[in-house]
Amino acid sequence: MIFNSNKFYKIPIHYHIIFWVIYFLFNTFRWGSYFNDYLYSLKSNLIGFPIHMTLCYLNILVLMPYLVYKRRYALYILSVLSAIFIMVIVKFNLTYLLLDQNVWPEGPQPIDKLTLNYTIEMMIGELYVVTFATAIKITLDFLKEHKRVTDLEKSQLETELLFLKSQVSPHFFFNTLNNIYSLAVEKSNKTPKVILKLSEMMRYMLYETKNKRQTLENEILCIQNYLDLERIRHDERLEVNMSISGDIQDKEIAPILLLSFVENSFKHGVNKNIGKVKIDIIFKIKEDFLYFTISNPMPTTTKYEENLSKSSGIGIENVKKRLELGYNRNDYKLSIKSKKNNFVVKLIIRVS
Repeated sequence: MIFNSNKFYKIPIHYHIIFWVIYFLFNTFRWGSYFNDYLYSLKSNLIGFPIHMTLCYLNILVLMPYLVYKRRYALYILSVLSAIFIMVIVKFNLTYLLLDQNVWPEGPQPIDKLTLNYTIEMMIGELYVVTFATAIKITLDFLKEHKRVTDLEKSQLETELLFLKSQVSPHFFFNTLNNIYSLAVEKSNKTPKVILKLSEMMRYMLYETKNKRQTLENEILCIQNYLDLERIRHDERLEVNMSISGDIQDKEIAPILLLSFVENSFKHGVNKNIGKVKIDIIFKIKEDFLYFTISNPMPTTTKYEENLSKSSGIGIENVKKRLELGYNRNDYKLSIKSKKNNFVVKLIIRVS
């Protein structure tokens, strides 16, 4: 059915046997009780059930794939009714010849010839059996399609999240490499430290961010390494205040999510300002949620409206998309505002 074909939900043959055996026994005892003659009921069902099965499998394996799936509905209905009509004639003759000349003992009167009333009643009965088996097939096909769509969405989600992760910090690494080159030319003692910090960040981003969640401790450590590199780069003109409160143990978050905000604050708050720049970063754990806040000066090189638009550019949009893909709506709340010439990002996110 239901049956070893890519179009249908595959069911092992022994399940078909079990289904029909149970259905056969149920019908035999049901009509045996009605007739008070279980032997007659057994013989009657031995004639009727091959017809039931033929109609069901004809509908499921032939008529539906070649007519319904191709939207030839009128021809499908005509074919089903014709098949049922033919099977009713076959059932009538087999019952008459092999079992009893009264082919309809449960009817209102003895029947020994094919009548319109008998034909309609038998067709309705056969249609009931076909509909029952078809409903099982449609349900299983629906479950298979639902699983296929779910797996596809999951695959697309993972691919999109991987792509979004790959967009994080490429220009930062180039800037850091340029800084290392400058320090090496100057033969600065800071060169080994910068290389070590960069190596730690690259290792983390390459090998520690493959899972959907990463420990909050590792994320904060990654941010600290990032800040240390930026401090070396900007020297005395940069002031970074970072505070952590609450228990960060056993807390998890999407990898490199917070780093995107930090990177964005340097891109727009530090690189586009002249003179000393101050950045404030707050991590506060309360129950199962992280209250994260980061603020940086608005760029002084553009107008206010342009500042807000550009500061909410690719980096922030990247984070918004990752939040939508990786979290339920009730698990986070993101706020991006300007306050006293500062650009302030607040994120409340579940980290349990």
